[in-house]
Formats: sequence, structure tokens, C-alpha cells
Amino acid sequence: MPNSSDRIAILARQNYPIFHTKDLARLWNIKNTNTLYTTLKRYTGRGLLFRIYKGLYSLLPIEKLDPLLLGVKALHSYAYVSTETVLAKEGIINQIIYNYTLISSHSRHFQIGPHEFKSRKLKDEYLYNSAGIFEEDGVLKATLERAVADLLYFNPKAYFDGMKMVDFDKVRHLQEEIGYPVTPVSHADTP
Repeated sequence: MPNSSDRIAILARQNYPIFHTKDLARLWNIKNTNTLYTTLKRYTGRGLLFRIYKGLYSLLPIEKLDPLLLGVKALHSYAYVSTETVLAKEGIINQIIYNYTLISSHSRHFQIGPHEFKSRKLKDEYLYNSAGIFEEDGVLKATLERAVADLLYFNPKAYFDGMKMVDFDKVRHLQEEIGYPVTPVSHADTP
């Protein structure tokens, strides 16, 4: 069985600093849950690992983690960043967004440390359609057009401050490709 420094080295070689308990058991080859929980208690006590909440641990304290990666990992299922988070970053909506918005198979509001998250539930047939989704820093994110299409799916009357910055031809193409209802031209093209 690996010693403490070997176990931390195993974690440091992973692509991401956030781990669920089952990930740690598998990476460290620990089959006995008592051994695993004792190890986790010792490592968090010594500052080698940080407990985010029961079952979720990190090599870094919460304040040093990418909040988007944290939110996606906390959901512990397929998820991507979309809607208001992407649209606010791109200047398409100007209101202050107080939570990070994710799309997944769960509808949840949750908070981890100072970060608030909202996950919108999307049908699997749309959720797993990768059109307009890319990976950045280990997090799946919607393109601007996919974020617009997602928001219009959830709220067909959504208002966009930066309407002229959106290529609605691309949005409609994505809506068709994903299988979403296509937004009527009159709604999407009115400023």
C-alpha cells in the first residue's frame, strides 16, 4: 500500500485537483471503507487534502479552485456551463449573475463556500448532444450560440441586451441540430 507522499503524488499527477471518495479509493487501491475514511481524516487533519464537503475532496482550498470545475465536479454527472454564465461573460446579458449556471440531468441550487450554482435539468436527448459544446480547462462549456439556444429552450421569451452580437442564423442551425424548437424569426430578430 502506498505511503502518504506516494498517495498525494498520485493525486498530483491527475488532470484535476478535485476528487470524490470513490475516485480516491480507486486511485489509492483502498477497498476497505474504514481504511479510506481514516486516511482521509488524517490527510485533511494534516492539511494534505481539503474537505469540500462529505465525499468531495481537493488538493487545494476552495478559494483556490476554479468555481466552474468545482460546480461540475460537485454534480458528479455529465454537465456543462451555459445560459446566463456564458451570456454574461460574452456581454449578451448585462444583469449581474449571482450564481454559475450549469446544464445537467439534475435540477439543483447549491452553494459551496462562497460560490452559488444553479443546475438546469435538460432531457438526455438534448443534454448529450455535443453541438456547440467545447472543453476548456477541464470544464465543458457552451459556445455563445449554444448558450443562447439553451436559454431559449428554457425560456422562449428570454431577453438579450446584446441582441446584435448574436448570430441568430447560427443559433437556429444549432436549435435544429440539437432538436430544440426553433425560435421564430420575429422574436429572435427584434432588438
